Amino acid sequence: MQPSLEFLIKEEKVYPGALSCRGCGWALLVRHLASILGENTVYVVPASCFSIIAGPYPLNELQGSIVHTVFAAAPATATGIRAALDRQGKEDVTVAVLAGDGGTFDIGLQSLSGAASRGENILYVANNNGAYMNTGIQTSTATPYGAVTTTNPQNNYKKTWPKDLMGIITAHNIPYAATCSLAFIEDFRRKIKKAKDIKGFRFLMVDGPCPPGHKTEPAQSITISRLAVETKLFPLFETEHQNYKITYKPEKDLPVEECLKYQGRFKHLFKDESRKELKEIQKYVDYNWKRLLSLEARDFDLN
Repeated sequence: MQPSLEFLIKEEKVYPGALSCRGCGWALLVRHLASILGENTVYVVPASCFSIIAGPYPLNELQGSIVHTVFAAAPATATGIRAALDRQGKEDVTVAVLAGDGGTFDIGLQSLSGAASRGENILYVANNNGAYMNTGIQTSTATPYGAVTTTNPQNNYKKTWPKDLMGIITAHNIPYAATCSLAFIEDFRRKIKKAKDIKGFRFLMVDGPCPPGHKTEPAQSITISRLAVETKLFPLFETEHQNYKITYKPEKDLPVEECLKYQGRFKHLFKDESRKELKEIQKYVDYNWKRLLSLEARDFDLN
């Protein structure tokens, strides 16, 4: 079945020759994002994989302006750029942050919270690949329970749950936040368009496949991303002023191992005949899905 014309990329806004790994989610993420935001956009990029993919100065992968900044300050830098553009009467220019989970969940959390609390007119896009991939695959607070990283070697895999950043961001009572998957591209593009047209602080979290970090085959990136949604490991939902709406509900109850078994960072979990850790992950995912359903059922009118 051919995709509808509405979602075809009619005008490419990404130059060829990106420095991304094969199967990297960043390359596809920015391709769709830039096709919707257009050239009249300033992208703010902290230290991350994309700061390398975009290319060193004066190179620029995107047809738009890119401002590179330090790890902790992307929202603060974007705030200054937004203020300068508004002062010049350029309110139609979109300011978008492109950051990884290290610069979002951890090092940049304080400036992220500040910008969200102030209601800055910024679109923040987080590529969540679950570790500090650019600097050697170290654990972040987005790293899933049970995953192996270079700071949690196999005999000491991560034994804490990832931070509920969507819950933290939603608690700031911002106008729009959403989770996105590259395997559900129509849902992703709809959310980009919606976020673009809203004024105020908007936040998109994208499940970012990373073959080197997740220890997967590059050709499997989209398949694994789809399985992450179908097994409810990465639910797709959006919030508007703390009102939750699930945008995709799987028809089947696939167990989490259907997604995890393809990722080398979890292979040690399958060596345990009791599969104790897999059962713990399944229990947590089931609980989180029920919690999300209950949040969706709660509907507030803040107008």
